[in-house]
Amino acid sequence: MKSLTQLFILALLVISCSTPNSSLVISSDIDHFWEAYDKIQETSDTSAQKAYLQTLFLDKGTPGLAAIMQARRYTIDSYLDAIHNYPKFWESMRANMAKAKTLGPKIEEGIAAFEKIYPKLKPAKVYFTVGALRTNGTAMDSLVLIGSELALADETAVTEELPSSFGYLRAYFDSNPIENVVFLNVHEYVHTQQSTYGGYDLLSQCLFEGVAEFIPVLAMGQASPTPAIAYGEANDPAIQEAFTKEMFSPFFNNWIWNNTDNAFGTRDLGYYVGYAIAERYYEAAPDKSKAIQNLIELDFNDTLAIEGFIDQVGYFEKPIAELKAAYEASRPQVESILPLQNGGEDIDADLEEFTITFSQPMDTRYRNFQYGPKGEEVVLGVQDFLGFSEDGKSVRLAIKMEPGQQYQIVVGEGFRTKDGVPLQPYLIDFRTAGD
Repeated sequence: MKSLTQLFILALLVISCSTPNSSLVISSDIDHFWEAYDKIQETSDTSAQKAYLQTLFLDKGTPGLAAIMQARRYTIDSYLDAIHNYPKFWESMRANMAKAKTLGPKIEEGIAAFEKIYPKLKPAKVYFTVGALRTNGTAMDSLVLIGSELALADETAVTEELPSSFGYLRAYFDSNPIENVVFLNVHEYVHTQQSTYGGYDLLSQCLFEGVAEFIPVLAMGQASPTPAIAYGEANDPAIQEAFTKEMFSPFFNNWIWNNTDNAFGTRDLGYYVGYAIAERYYEAAPDKSKAIQNLIELDFNDTLAIEGFIDQVGYFEKPIAELKAAYEASRPQVESILPLQNGGEDIDADLEEFTITFSQPMDTRYRNFQYGPKGEEVVLGVQDFLGFSEDGKSVRLAIKMEPGQQYQIVVGEGFRTKDGVPLQPYLIDFRTAGD
């Protein structure tokens, strides 16, 4: 005859086997956010509002909240600004954000499906947390971080208060992302299994994201809900042509996490490029299980490995070496720095400004200067950025110099064309005439 203790343990085992385990999915940040939000509405005292947000939300935050704040550089002011400026948006999201508590079992089913095709799966936790409208989801180490205010939205989300820089959110909300939140979670879960946190250039970063988009398709047996994938499949030749012009750039803004203000009117097309490469590799692989493992375990920071992989797949019509040579040849250069003379030994120290002229028009939103080889001690002090010419081919700078001094500054690759191709860095190095 079993003892009472044995019967109690048996009952616990039966309960644990029959009840979905949602311990991997945590949503307490949402409750804490709304507790703080409601208290903030009760006062116009900004000090009190900040105190409520700190004590009721941030201090009670999960490791997921801390991580998403780090990943997106959220501060207490980020949240207060969003609460003050977008009250209609937040109220329209309250009911949907409350649904996070019901999604745990479905998400765990998606993760279980992932584990079936990738048995080496390492454990990770999923946090439904709250951000300030900068991400619907990301990953950090073994944490999946969901920005619930975006990921749980649908077509009822109110966007009339949002600034133009958030214009892309209307189309995103109209796609009812809450219906695809399980897929999003598996995508981010894939990131927790990858060996790096991203790539070293646009090409490798797109592959990093594309693999994470492709694996849930295999695991869950459903098409990607990301609009860029369907658009890319219908427009692949044009996308390839445009992408190869920027593929080795360190800048992602035309292809990933971008707005729709591009030649294709579709955001995140870099996801499609990476997805297409992963799909082609998988379809050609005789051992599908090994192919999945290889895709997830790629070293996205190993230049030779990634470029060798891309050549192996054969997605692009030309080999990587040829595409890279064409890319380097296309990069803009500094043509002159008048009236300065680079390498000069007797530059007039009373000169107060000079003009940099480029070989191609630059995107006037960006600029970049760096220290030269001798560092801060000899850096040329730029007193004021006087602006680009109307055609974007030159820029004027105000400077201040002393007699008998060496000066250096690098015009950096943060300067770029409207197509996102970065400038070839240019070292300015000269000496002013003595007293």
